[in-house]
Amino acid sequence: MEKELLNKELIINATPGEVEIALLENKKLVELHNEKSDAGFAVGDIFLGKVKKLMPGLNAAFIDVGYEKDAFLHYTDLSPYIRSILKFTQLCMVDKSDTGFDFSKFQVEPEIAKTGKITEVLNGKPNVLVQILKEPIASKGPRLSCEVSIPGRFIVITPFNDIVAISKKIHSSEERKRLQRIVESIKPKNIGVIVRTAAEGKNTAELHEDMRNLLDNWKDLQLKLRDAKAPVKILSEENKTTSILRDLLTKEFNRIIVNDKTLYNETADYIQRIAPGKQNIVSYYQDSTPVFEQHGVLKQIKSAFGKTVNLNSGAYLIIEDTEALSVIDVNSGYKNISSSQEENALATNLEAAEEIARQLRLRDIGGIIVVDFIDMKNPENRKKVLEAMENFMREDRARHALLPISKFGVMQITRQRMRPEMKINTSEICPSCKGSGKVTSTLVLIDDIENKLAYLVSNQHRQLTLMVHPIVFSHLTKGNYFTSIKRKWSKKYKVNLQVKQDSALGIIQYKFYDTNNEHIRI
Repeated sequence: MEKELLNKELIINATPGEVEIALLENKKLVELHNEKSDAGFAVGDIFLGKVKKLMPGLNAAFIDVGYEKDAFLHYTDLSPYIRSILKFTQLCMVDKSDTGFDFSKFQVEPEIAKTGKITEVLNGKPNVLVQILKEPIASKGPRLSCEVSIPGRFIVITPFNDIVAISKKIHSSEERKRLQRIVESIKPKNIGVIVRTAAEGKNTAELHEDMRNLLDNWKDLQLKLRDAKAPVKILSEENKTTSILRDLLTKEFNRIIVNDKTLYNETADYIQRIAPGKQNIVSYYQDSTPVFEQHGVLKQIKSAFGKTVNLNSGAYLIIEDTEALSVIDVNSGYKNISSSQEENALATNLEAAEEIARQLRLRDIGGIIVVDFIDMKNPENRKKVLEAMENFMREDRARHALLPISKFGVMQITRQRMRPEMKINTSEICPSCKGSGKVTSTLVLIDDIENKLAYLVSNQHRQLTLMVHPIVFSHLTKGNYFTSIKRKWSKKYKVNLQVKQDSALGIIQYKFYDTNNEHIRI
């Protein structure tokens, strides 16, 4: 399947307490991020943590990083170089030089065993350098890792090793060898490097500049560790806007719209720094209409979040969350494109696959996801849906894995969960029932209207127009001319009564108008 050319836009809505970031691909909302001004535990933040409790049964430790609940650190997330990290942390905390010690001369300690015990490594409960692996979710504290990494535009540095790894998405063997040679020639000792996909085609100067910026951050971390008192944040991940731009900015990005002058300047400066010549794609939005409303983001949010998601064909998805997993049910709706049930099922499932891939990114659904597709008997058709789903999820930055559709029509997906799932309440309080779920009985409503009619007639109104909801209109005019409620009222009160319908009215709302078509307030 040929990959569709994407046209990416970033719409940024800044308010005093938070920043909302919408990523659009071909005008369709695919990611929505929310960054609060007081957010203190973002993925990638590096802390000096204090070991609070060792749990030999779990082979894990609880670490105090300043969050209300202790963070969780499992042995498998310690890093093979944890002894080097502990030694480095202690050296930095007692170092008194102005520039910090020369890290290239640091003596790396032997790696720990993959199947060792956490009590053997963190015995004595030392302070430890940790990085946020997952943000706090529900009742759980942050998940931590000691495998410290600092990401840049083209490379990621991983201190305490000398490994150079190239992104698997760079397929050319010649390009991989070229990047390997460049990185090995510019990297210092004791610094490992992961070469990102964005590095493809970049020259030595661009890679060296990225490396220099990251090494400056690493040196800054060393200096901040001096006399640090755990728990304390040592190095922050960049704000959400710049981290998204760092990871996503490609030639497909053609517009960034920001409604805050300060954030606009920061974004333009960042673009100028990482991609000179592209800063003209950033524009400052000053219109009185909210930026999300002006660019159709608000409407997409309202239609995309909720239990039911409608598709263009008339099919729809039902999305349910449980503690253990998320369940997505595909329903065919009311339209058929063919007389063949198998062809209809395939077409609906292919359409649903694209929307499901979008929903996983948009809501940031993680963990285990079970998708109940419409049953297909042909194994080839089940294979087509799997291939389509894999293709639609290629743009998803979260790690994920898909299993083939079972004979029951069920596909299982796992997707990396690093942040709480994005949940937006798109429902509104019903103006008729005020959220109670109950409205006035039809009989009581009709009595109420008749009482008001009698009152108006007693005040010399002889010609009236009654405006009601279409459902009530049907009730008042059902039957023939002589048996309808409208006719009975006209005859009983000797009034020229016109009944009209207005779908804008609530089901229990009604209005009377006089001969001059003026609303009578009673």
